[in-house]
This record gives sequence, structure tokens and C-alpha cells, in this order.
Amino acid sequence: MVAAAAALALCLLPAAAPAAHRAGGTRAACPKAWAKGWLALAKKVQAPVYCPTWMPNPLDGHIGGEWQDIYSIGKDRSYLVGFLYHGEGASGDVHVNFRGYPGRTRIPRCRIVVPISAGKIRNGIGPCFADPRGRTKANGITATVYTVNQDADQWHVLLAWRRAGTLYTVSEHVIRPYNFSHVVKNLDALLRGLVLVRPAR
Repeated sequence: MVAAAAALALCLLPAAAPAAHRAGGTRAACPKAWAKGWLALAKKVQAPVYCPTWMPNPLDGHIGGEWQDIYSIGKDRSYLVGFLYHGEGASGDVHVNFRGYPGRTRIPRCRIVVPISAGKIRNGIGPCFADPRGRTKANGITATVYTVNQDADQWHVLLAWRRAGTLYTVSEHVIRPYNFSHVVKNLDALLRGLVLVRPAR
């Protein structure tokens, strides 16, 4: 059983390039198999959204599909769409989140735990995305890399960028089978493959 789980973990690890699940189509368009869900999301939030054309193995970007974990739209039209593979034993998890904040560019605030002395903490409010570690550029997007994140993005590396008055993010959990460097490569591949989907008129 342990050997089988370890073998699965090895299968999930990236080689020279990150392991991937890609639907049909090209990078210029949201994959046909996934497009309906992203178009529906764009319509619901009345704003453009970013559809992935690449996802880390074994995930896909099918909203309403096998790997969708979270689908949440707030009263302010902000959204969170998450995809999760939950493995057993040594196989680990693969968890990717997409967020958008239509009409807002400021980083939102979250409840956070603040250490105040040895063994003592207090609850506070702080930025949901923090500890910026430089920027990455791809696909016409310049994204800031954040490594201390809250809420559903806790323990994730997160990329955040702004377009036309809206803040967007994509993040991935740093957990077996993907270590920090693998997650950074995965996020670079995700960024390169994003396609803007506008709400239908």
C-alpha cells in the first residue's frame, strides 16, 4: 500500500516541465471542455475572468467537474473557484484557487493570528496576501508573488495582478507531491496559459 502511494506520488511530480492536464484547444482560447463554466462565471460576476488552459496533474479546469472543490461568489461579485485532488497517504494533495475582485484593486483584509509573545497570540485583521517575494511576468501579465496568505489560500504560494480595475489571483498549496520550487513552476505555467473570458452580451 505504501509502495503504491509512493509510486503515485512520483507519477504526480513534475519532470523537466511540470506535469499537466490540458484540455483540447490552444492557449489562445479557453479549452472547449471547460469554457461553459468560465463563461457562466463571467456572466454571474459581470466581469472578465481568467480561464486556465493548463492545470497541474491530475487537476483540470472544469467548473462543475470531478476536481472542483470551491465555487463561491460574494455580494460584491468577488469570486473564489478552487480545484482539489485529495490523495491518500504519501500521494498528497493538489489544490489550486482562482480569485477575482471585480471593480477592486486593493488587497482584501482577512482575520489573522498575530503572535504577541512566547506562547501567546491574538486575533487581528491584516492583508489576505502578504510577504511579497518579487514579480513574475508572462502572457502580458505582471504578477506579484505572495508567500504568506490567509483563508482558503493559507499555505499557498499566490500570484496577484491587476487588470482594468480588478484584482485577480491564482494560488497553489505547497504540499506533497509538489514542493515550493515545483509550485512556483506550476504557477508560472498557469500564468502563461491563462485566457481572459469576457461575459457574453
